[in-house]
Amino acid sequence: MDFDVVVVGGGTAGLTAAMMLARARRRALALDAGEPRNAPSAHLHGFLGQDGTPPAELLATGRAEVTRYGGELRAERVQAIEPAGDGFLVRLSTEDLSSRNVVVATGLRDELPEIGGLRERWGRDVLHCPYCHGHEVRDSPIAVLGGNNRPFTLHQAVLLRQFSADVVFFPHRIVLTESERERLSARGIRVVEGEVAGVRTEEDRVSAVELADGRVEPRRAVFVGPRFLPRDELLTKLGCRVGDNGWVTVDGAGRTSVPGVWAAGNVVSESAQAIQAAAAGSVTAIAINHHLLAEDIERELAVLRG
Repeated sequence: MDFDVVVVGGGTAGLTAAMMLARARRRALALDAGEPRNAPSAHLHGFLGQDGTPPAELLATGRAEVTRYGGELRAERVQAIEPAGDGFLVRLSTEDLSSRNVVVATGLRDELPEIGGLRERWGRDVLHCPYCHGHEVRDSPIAVLGGNNRPFTLHQAVLLRQFSADVVFFPHRIVLTESERERLSARGIRVVEGEVAGVRTEEDRVSAVELADGRVEPRRAVFVGPRFLPRDELLTKLGCRVGDNGWVTVDGAGRTSVPGVWAAGNVVSESAQAIQAAAAGSVTAIAINHHLLAEDIERELAVLRG
């Protein structure tokens, strides 16, 4: 085998897994296509010891740590992973690599509503996570737009009231129930009906939400609930079990239903923040090392017994 473990994905989950495996003196390779989910954000928050760090800086530090311990890094997109003998073939555009185990940490994609200005301001002042960004826009006029993820969007609205007394909910194309309206009213959240046409900006920052009928509501930050789409094609093509929620299932250590295939981070958890993804990568790496250790011992016993 070329490697003990190939990690697909170079975000916090994948790099943490690669670093831990390299520290355990495993032959580890991390492959990364260079499309981090949090690239538009200026800073990450809620990560102890790294709060306020630019995401690119955290990843650069992580890559340096992987190589410091003897792990390898390559900027490559994986075409496919296929079972091969006692391990796997990881197919790249230029070559095939063999590995005893694989970790998929390819993250997810945020699908935003088709509203003008959202994608352009995404990760700056068009946001989705109150825990990641709420403190930074505290006491500001905040908008919450009804998106494709109804439960998430409604939860955003009531949660963001903790951060500001001025929260306006725009249902957009969501039809609210009386119970939902009552909950919003009890929280002191104003509801503005009508289809949202776009988000306005002035001096490179959000200034207002514009409705299709021409009304304009001044706002300084916009929250929206995207649809979270896991980048799990490599896992599903391997036959990994998918749960009723549409996500590949893993146990507490990141083990999938296919022996030797592991997954960590947003590819199997829509709610994992950077610190949680890093923790998942560490847990998975330790479990893989124990799994490989058991195989090593069995092999050594077979040699000893002749």
